[in-house]
Amino acid sequence: MATDRLVSLHEWLGAVDGSLTTLATIHYNLFLGSLLRLDPRRTVDLSPFIRLSRYGTVLITELGYGNNAAELETTAVHQPGADTFVLHTPSAEAQKFMPNTGPAGGRKSGLVAARLIVRDQDCGVFLFLVPLRDEHGPLPGIRIRPLSETPGSAVDHAITSFDQVVLERSALLAGDHADLTAEGAFRSVIGSRRRRFLRSIQRVTTGKLCLAAAALGGARMGLTAAVRYAHRRHTFAPASRTGVPLFAYRCNQTRLLGAAASAYAATFLLREATRHCTGQGDPESAEAEVLVAAAKGWITWQARDIAIECRERCGAQGLLSANRIVDLITPIESTVTAEGDNLVIWTKAAADMLTGRGYSPPEAPAARTGPLTDPLTDRALLLDLLVRRELRCLQHARSRLGRAGAGPLDRWNQAVNPALDLVDAYATRRAAEAFLTAADRVADDATRSLLEQVFQLFVLERLAPHAGLLLADGHLTADAVRDLGDAVDRVAAGLAPHALALVEAFAVPDHILQAPIATDSYAAAYDDPAGPWQRP
Repeated sequence: MATDRLVSLHEWLGAVDGSLTTLATIHYNLFLGSLLRLDPRRTVDLSPFIRLSRYGTVLITELGYGNNAAELETTAVHQPGADTFVLHTPSAEAQKFMPNTGPAGGRKSGLVAARLIVRDQDCGVFLFLVPLRDEHGPLPGIRIRPLSETPGSAVDHAITSFDQVVLERSALLAGDHADLTAEGAFRSVIGSRRRRFLRSIQRVTTGKLCLAAAALGGARMGLTAAVRYAHRRHTFAPASRTGVPLFAYRCNQTRLLGAAASAYAATFLLREATRHCTGQGDPESAEAEVLVAAAKGWITWQARDIAIECRERCGAQGLLSANRIVDLITPIESTVTAEGDNLVIWTKAAADMLTGRGYSPPEAPAARTGPLTDPLTDRALLLDLLVRRELRCLQHARSRLGRAGAGPLDRWNQAVNPALDLVDAYATRRAAEAFLTAADRVADDATRSLLEQVFQLFVLERLAPHAGLLLADGHLTADAVRDLGDAVDRVAAGLAPHALALVEAFAVPDHILQAPIATDSYAAAYDDPAGPWQRP
């Protein structure tokens, strides 16, 4: 399945069911995607996995080794006489942590990350295709113990270990970058063991896009329900006998419209990152790696903020599973951690960006020769300010990195938080640029104008926390800083009449949404057919 189609599948799955999303991304992206990549001669029969008569999972993370999986302990020792491998878990820390190897789904196989040992030589970590369980339970030598339940998830997570499990030679999935000769000698075109491991788990990069898409799909569904409810639920209003919709209040408008603006920006950033992995760029380039890492963290964090905002704006109704919103939060939380914890992958991206790997700073805007006269909603000014913020973050992080320290870790600790600010500024700027590129492709003038207003709201809300530094550096005037809050209100007021149209553009069908509060007569869902009001 092409990357863009796989990402689109996850956008819809994220709006349907969080557990199904987890199972699908493991089976289709990590398992089947890795098999297709690492078995170029097609020696593995894929038909059971395509028909789902056998489910595929992936076992990489160990109890003591999470994001440092290149150091994991599980071993696969080559036996030259029998030309087999012996898969073994040597310690408690080496148990595979949290794969879905439980009984749900019946027969399963897994791609197990293990350290290949050939002639007493550590050749690095590779993936091995391992049958895990049949219809009767775990296969000999495989220990599977269930973990405690994850609230809001039906996935059968477990902790798994191996006791001298014998594997056929064909179990080794070395791809096109390594080989074990008939004489039992290991060869590889990649000298670094760490790079061999990263090549083996390359599907994790696609997984970052898939999980970002799933989180975003869920967030857009929550927004659709929340904005519809805000127009249907009436509340008190001064000098009104009938009340007004919740959405009539500016405090409700700015929060929901701000969430919608974030969802639009995140969508366009996802599209841009996906294009870098679908043939229009090199999906394994350093630039794509940095962009995908930044986008994954930024999008999933935005999705979580959107879901929480929607839950709050719907009050007690937002706490009911029937209205779907509260049940989105746990699946979105899982995307923040899966395929690399956001903070960790951002930390690596930050280090790459500071050293110039996969990152070229944007060109500095021309210096202003006079006072700021452009309105705060001017698109060129808004992009200019985002670029200036990013460049300032880069300069600050590099200056902190260059300070004298007791050792490399101390120097990095001085720079890491400013460097994380740089990743956030970079992702925000790329999202804004992708937003305007998409808007400029729209032929209809009214639609394009509306999208530009959404863009204005998105950027104004992103700049507000940094107004002080922009003022101190001379990029904003004191009057402009004072006007930022009012500018947000003005843009939100202009967008308010179009709020329903903005969420309808997410195209979430009612039969998928299935939230009573998103319907015209949501109170009917709670009607009691035997209530006294039913009698004449």
